[in-house]
Amino acid sequence: MSSDLSCVVVGEAATSREFDERGKAEVLDIVSVADATIDLKSPDLYFNRELSLLEFNRRVLEQARDGRTPLLERLRFLCISSTNLDEFFEIRVAGLMQRHESGSIQTGPDNISSQELLREISRRAHELVDLQYRVLNEELIPALEQENIRFIRRSEWLESQERWLHQYFDEELISVLSPISLDLAHPFPRIQNKSLNFIVTLKGRDAFGRKGGYAIVQAPRALPRLIQLPPDEAGNGPYDFVFLSSIIHAYVEELFPTMKVTGCYQFRVTRNSDLYVDEEEIDDLMRAVEGELASRRYGDTVRLEAAHDCPGELADYLLQRFQLLSEDLYQVNGPVNLNRLIAVCELVDRSDLKHPSFIPGYPPSIPLYGDIFSAIRAGDILLHHPFESFLPVIDFLKQAAADPNVIAIKQTLYRTGPESAVVEALMEAAKAGKEVTVVVELRARFDEEANIALATRLQEAGAHIAYGVVGFKTHAKMLMVVRREGKRLRRYVHLGTGNYHPRTTRIYTDYGLFTCDKTMGEDVHHLFLQLTSIGSFNHISKVLSSPFRLHNAMRENIEREILHAKGGNGGQIIIKVNSITEPNIIRSLYAASMAGVEIDLVVRGVCCLKPGIPGVSENIRVRSIVGRFLEHTRVLYFANAGQPEVWCSSADWMERNFYRRVEAAFPIENKILRQRVIRELEFYLEDNLQAWILSSDGGYTRAGEVLLQRGASTEQLRPFAAQHALLGTLADEA
Repeated sequence: MSSDLSCVVVGEAATSREFDERGKAEVLDIVSVADATIDLKSPDLYFNRELSLLEFNRRVLEQARDGRTPLLERLRFLCISSTNLDEFFEIRVAGLMQRHESGSIQTGPDNISSQELLREISRRAHELVDLQYRVLNEELIPALEQENIRFIRRSEWLESQERWLHQYFDEELISVLSPISLDLAHPFPRIQNKSLNFIVTLKGRDAFGRKGGYAIVQAPRALPRLIQLPPDEAGNGPYDFVFLSSIIHAYVEELFPTMKVTGCYQFRVTRNSDLYVDEEEIDDLMRAVEGELASRRYGDTVRLEAAHDCPGELADYLLQRFQLLSEDLYQVNGPVNLNRLIAVCELVDRSDLKHPSFIPGYPPSIPLYGDIFSAIRAGDILLHHPFESFLPVIDFLKQAAADPNVIAIKQTLYRTGPESAVVEALMEAAKAGKEVTVVVELRARFDEEANIALATRLQEAGAHIAYGVVGFKTHAKMLMVVRREGKRLRRYVHLGTGNYHPRTTRIYTDYGLFTCDKTMGEDVHHLFLQLTSIGSFNHISKVLSSPFRLHNAMRENIEREILHAKGGNGGQIIIKVNSITEPNIIRSLYAASMAGVEIDLVVRGVCCLKPGIPGVSENIRVRSIVGRFLEHTRVLYFANAGQPEVWCSSADWMERNFYRRVEAAFPIENKILRQRVIRELEFYLEDNLQAWILSSDGGYTRAGEVLLQRGASTEQLRPFAAQHALLGTLADEA
């Protein structure tokens, strides 16, 4: 290993200030091993993060168009693409707008100004939104109708349906709708983030002699956005739905007696939803986060969605009210809240239109309802969710809570769900007199309120609650049980790549490792001390953590592959993460490619690295897997000249994960488990059904199409999907 790299490794004892100064320093002269004449800081070598994220949302939307995907799952993907786009505007676009308005000239590695980037985002986002509604109106609605799942338009209502819907309006809606006319006594109301609203134009005079004008009707969030017509009524099919917006449109005049409604148009605004907590000015993080949650509903506006037939003067009026520009307006041919259509997937009981159900495998090394501690003592256990059950993790906690020999449990919680068996087990352990310490991350985006509630419940049960380290989100996934066995204490550890959230373990892919390795247990013990106490701990040997060792250790491993390649021993790297954006890591990968190291990157979402650039990244291939399950595992493979190293990690390769979060990466040391992870990585590299290949121009093409273009053999073109293979393989092994 080069002295240049090893001499700047940040030790566990480094302070956050020292880390910021060193960790963000100039990239090391690693490029000298390849070609020092190439400037690896050139903006031409980097994709923009925000535009890359939009491309990911486009890939998600393409799943809604894929005829090989069951029909209701295609609708689900459409809704997911809409939800993703909402969050993109709430966080990423909102942040860019703030930077632009403040006059900031800060740019990323791609050197695109905020103003230029906002223009390009608007152009691409408008294209994406237009495509979403074309997919809905031209592909999904006709296909659903063929399966007797119908969205009935007002113009198509039968007389019997109209009677039922009118009664529904009278009994369920009119009492909860509060129309507000706009005049001197009634200012424009506060519009909640992503709420459904209508702007109504009126003519005539009311009982007070007031002339018509504009009015706003707000639909309470509690109202369902889709109304299912009773299937036993005359003329109704088994799954006939009417949009709430259609009902309000049909009977809106009843909200304005004696007035004539001349127009009614739905609209929705998206607001800045990022929370800002000045951690240097507060003394109670929970109260500060609670205080910010209320403001999220009324943050600065960043986008206006309106009906496609909304007249220009009304759209301009709304833009003026929300202080937005014309490029911030998205006029849509359909419901402005597309993501609410996901309710159809639950309301329609048609298993033939959904993914086949499956039962996650149960690892044979853990006896069902048996002693999980003895199973872990027999050897490390690796779980791969959702292909393998999350139940062993819950059983681990339940057994620990009930075991009189267990004296302490420590766990991190980032996202875990409102009704969590994990939280229940921790509460039972605390009530049983165990020392239970839980590090709850209050600032897990959009889960802040739920995490405040679970922290309160745990504290009331007697658990010790900590909120991590000020300035750093706790994103590491760690669980430790301390058990007295004879005259000694043994630490049992679970480390994972994903959250302790029983529901998402059914839809996210994640690894989790059980071990009672002494050194690993000591490492996790010291990491918990760092989170709950104060001081520096220099004794962490195996587990790599951010914001200290992880970043430099990964670059050291890349450097080692460079040295192997230059020494004639080959060099190979396979990285599977959700995002790659950190410039120094990208430069190290470029240097490795230039030295002849073969690099495969499986990056689900954002990738700022450009593959296939002559002389720079010819040896780097990037693919994205978008399928039934959300790819969430972070796996790091380094060939190391025949002595491979495999790591699993909670961290993506992003600035925030390396510099501003507490993360943990852990080695897979058991040879059999390591080979299994490598084999499963190869599945993703062989995928030609759900994989997308990134080109140097930023476009993604389905892997099957790329293989056809390259004249692949019949064997290479044989359909293969990693997730399908893992469903079968792990089920067989279990």
